[in-house]
Amino acid sequence: MAGSVASEDQKFCLQEVLDTFKMCLSDNKEVYTQHYVAGWRGLVKFLNSLGSVFGFISKDAVNKIQILVNYLNGENGSQYVTVQSMVKYELENELVDITKRGSHPESGCRTLLRLHRALRWLELFLERLRTSTEDSKTSVMCAEAYNEALAQHHPWMIRKAANMAFYMLPGRPAFFEVMNVGPPEQVVAMLGEALPLISEVYQITETLYAQHNLLDLP
Repeated sequence: MAGSVASEDQKFCLQEVLDTFKMCLSDNKEVYTQHYVAGWRGLVKFLNSLGSVFGFISKDAVNKIQILVNYLNGENGSQYVTVQSMVKYELENELVDITKRGSHPESGCRTLLRLHRALRWLELFLERLRTSTEDSKTSVMCAEAYNEALAQHHPWMIRKAANMAFYMLPGRPAFFEVMNVGPPEQVVAMLGEALPLISEVYQITETLYAQHNLLDLP
């Protein structure tokens, strides 16, 4: 099998994610949807490289990425260039229904909100990983981040499955190897560079959604 050839494209690279999130913000701090989606593609590779443990999140993320790409490539693509323009356009055209469940389930705003919540979980988890020590348990770090950022948005069955899955996580060295950066100190340094960028993109999106009462879209 020519697995090595095929897997090169699927291989996670922290540097790529760092570069993508660097491009995410315009000069006036708007979030470019295209680069946000590209950053998430990299994060999906990260999730997938850790085996099927994160399948329940990475499958959903892939689905959400595709919906946003379809909007970007669609007839109103120019309205979706930034997250800010997307929110403005969808609200003005009543494409987002804040009250009714099941209404416009694939609106750009709702779709991005799902990725936004998961981004917070990954940010918290990677921050714990960055500041952890050799004997830190990745399962505990991941569960803490999940419970802080994502658990309240998931039904009980998914929460239970997620917390069971976290117990199967490899140790810290395996995570650092997956980053494809080099020795642990280089990984820590690059995470130190990448996480503030991811955090800024998250906070700008969070503030925007809060202003428009979109944080609890069903």
